[in-house]
Amino acid sequence: MSIELLTSSYDYTLPPELIATKPLYPRDSSKLLIYNRANDTITHTYFRDIMDYIPDDCDIFLNDTKVIKARIYGKKPSGGKLEFLLNKPLDNNRYLVMIRGRVKKGTIVYFDNNLSAKVLTLNDDGSREVIFEQNDKILMFEEVISILDDIGHIPLPPYIQREDNDSDKEDYQTLFASNSGAVASPTASLHFTKELFEEFSSKYNIHKITLHVGSGTFKPVEVDNILAHPMHSEYYNIPYSTQKILDTKRKVLAIGTTVTRTIEYYARGNSSSGECDLFLNPHNKPIKVDYLLTNFHLPKSTLIMLVSSFIGRERSLELYQEAIKNRYRFYSYGDAMMII
Repeated sequence: MSIELLTSSYDYTLPPELIATKPLYPRDSSKLLIYNRANDTITHTYFRDIMDYIPDDCDIFLNDTKVIKARIYGKKPSGGKLEFLLNKPLDNNRYLVMIRGRVKKGTIVYFDNNLSAKVLTLNDDGSREVIFEQNDKILMFEEVISILDDIGHIPLPPYIQREDNDSDKEDYQTLFASNSGAVASPTASLHFTKELFEEFSSKYNIHKITLHVGSGTFKPVEVDNILAHPMHSEYYNIPYSTQKILDTKRKVLAIGTTVTRTIEYYARGNSSSGECDLFLNPHNKPIKVDYLLTNFHLPKSTLIMLVSSFIGRERSLELYQEAIKNRYRFYSYGDAMMII
């Protein structure tokens, strides 16, 4: 088997103290590693100087998804405590959730604000399908989101290993978040301050897509051959104005892996909305996205494999070692890298 197909080939050792558990203030004071493929050079700078390095001939694409307070705590009729993570809505007012705690089909879980959930299906992958009710009324997605906004918690990634606080309500949300539905933030966009984004928007053509990031983004690759990994799917939508630009030959800078996957899925002949399950890796390289801005990702994750689809596995790991040597901060609240 090719070394590029081995999950173990995407492993690296990260000192625990380099896992960012809180963001920097201001946001654009984070470090930025620039990798220029044309001359194979590395530049260390700060995010506030990003415009000094973006090629002039490209359009910028952002993800405008909004993180919902998807983590809620409830009780079974027996009094046993459970934790729910709402992943995404399904058809017929059903919802895909992850539940920490034992449940059976038919179990009813009770939450604050007279909200309850009935477990309908136990899936083999550990997820559960439920309906939410309030006052004997089955709830639609917008109604669920409204209630979660009162009783829910920001679903910080598991590696942050702390409870969310009031600061996370803003810190884990992009400046341009507008379409509710994500349970994880498109973190490459978290580095923008209001002032920097205004300057950014005045210089470049900015286009938006929506991909509601699901909890599957944190799912580790647990098979030996990466191509055997069951890739998660996430809802996406590309507005018509953005489609028109993508249908031209304009150069594309994707702000984040979610934008990259969405654009690449569309570029492969798929519709402008639906469920995206594209897995980019060195055996499935980008065909539309030219440049990538992204954070530093977990070992053996589909996200580091996506980075490798741009510059190869060996170079990706070399850049990660360079970032470690220079004490970059990793993961969602960490520093950034741009591939040009």
